[in-house]
Formats: sequence, C-alpha cells, structure tokens
Amino acid sequence: MGILQGRVAIITGGAASIGAAITKKIHHEGARVVVAARSEDKGHAIVKELGGNSLFVQTDITDDNALKLLISETLEAFGSVDLVVNNACSYGDDGPATARETWLSTLNTNIVSAAILGELARPHLKKKNGSIVNVGSVSGNFPHIGRWAYPVSKAALKHLTKSQAVNYASDRIRVNMVTLGHIWSDPFEGLTGNNRAHADKVSVPYNLMGRVADPEEVANVVAFLASEAASYMNGGETLVDGGYSALGPEQHFPLMPLLAGGEQN
Repeated sequence: MGILQGRVAIITGGAASIGAAITKKIHHEGARVVVAARSEDKGHAIVKELGGNSLFVQTDITDDNALKLLISETLEAFGSVDLVVNNACSYGDDGPATARETWLSTLNTNIVSAAILGELARPHLKKKNGSIVNVGSVSGNFPHIGRWAYPVSKAALKHLTKSQAVNYASDRIRVNMVTLGHIWSDPFEGLTGNNRAHADKVSVPYNLMGRVADPEEVANVVAFLASEAASYMNGGETLVDGGYSALGPEQHFPLMPLLAGGEQN
C-alpha cells in the first residue's frame, strides 16, 4: 500500500517535465491524481499512461474560473481534495530589462495562482486534514545575475508558503515547499539541446553532487511531504538542491591557496 493511498491530488503543470514525475509518483503511491495543465496532448497522454484513478483537466491557472472548474471537476470525479501541488510556473524573465507585461505574467502564474488555488481548495482540504506542497527554487533564495522576475516570484512563493501555513493551521492543513536546484527538466533540455552530460558538467561548480537531479528525485520528496510521514512538518522549506545552498561564495575553490599562487582545479 502506497503512502498516499486513497488520497486525491491536484498537480498543476502535472503533464510534463518535473510535474509529470510528481504526478506519476503520487499516483504510484496510491493517490487518485488530477492533472491540471494547458497542453491537451500531454495531459491526455499522461492520463492514458497512468490508466485508472487519473483525470486531466485542461487548466489555465491564471484564470479564476478555470481554477474553480478544476476544483469542481475534481470533486465530481473523485469526491474530495486531499492535496494540491503548485508546480506550474512561468520562466518569463529578461533581467533588469523585463517589461511590465512579463513581470505581471510571471508573478501571476508563479505566485498569485498558487495563492488563489490554495484558497479555493481550502474548504475541501479542511475536511481531509489535507496539505499543499509548493514547488520553489534556489533562485528565490539567492540573486541570479541576469534574472529578476523568476527569482522574485520564487522568493514570494517562499513567503506565501509560510503565510498559508500560518492561516491554514487552524484548519489542520499543512503547507510546505520544496526548493529545487538544478533539475533535468524542459528548460535544461532546451538550453543544452537535450545533452544531459553537458548539463551535468556545467553544474559541477554549483552543487555538491556534481550533476543535475532527475525529476524523480524531486517527486520522491513531494510525495513524502504530502504523506503522514511528514505529519509534523508545516510551513517549512525542504531543499532538493544537491547542496547548492550549502556552498558559500568560494564554492569548490578555496581562496587561500589561490592567493598563495595556486591554480583553480
């Protein structure tokens, strides 16, 4: 029996990349899953792959009516909502030159939609002592040169997680966040031309594992946070970053030997 047996989970952006891995893991752990995504092709494909106890609802998470429909279709199909995973996000970002329209679109997708969906799901989560898992990023903890809108949105998501946890505690709803480092996902595939070896090589200075993570490594932590095994975890941030956050400014290269005339290796 899986650790999420009998639960009903909504996963936004759950049809592709990291979201697909989360959907599959949660389904594998016994939950009935509702995939909320924009792509019909990918949404229908993952539901076909999973077979029973899965549903695709085409959803634009920036549309409140679409979110209300998502909740109602979930209830109609499965009768409850036990878990919401706010995974869908926008990477719209041109650094200091980011236009207002892009700022608003990125913030609307990455932070406002998570807040609205959580509130719509709240009365149903309350009935089941449910939980919310928000998918954050190390970009929300550290400034990244040339990127503004995406990191700011993820920083806001960290604060939203704590705000939701504080406000929803009286309803016995837990809210936690996974903070991701470099994950093999659609953006990495696109930037590298689907070259995983290159992505691993480039990541070496940035984390302690010397590689990017598999999306399944994220999914395992999301499933744990949603389960009773994490029953005393609330308002927290769980790092899935391969040690990215543990590295200081010197990263893997100590300053003193370099000052003494050594070489970086």
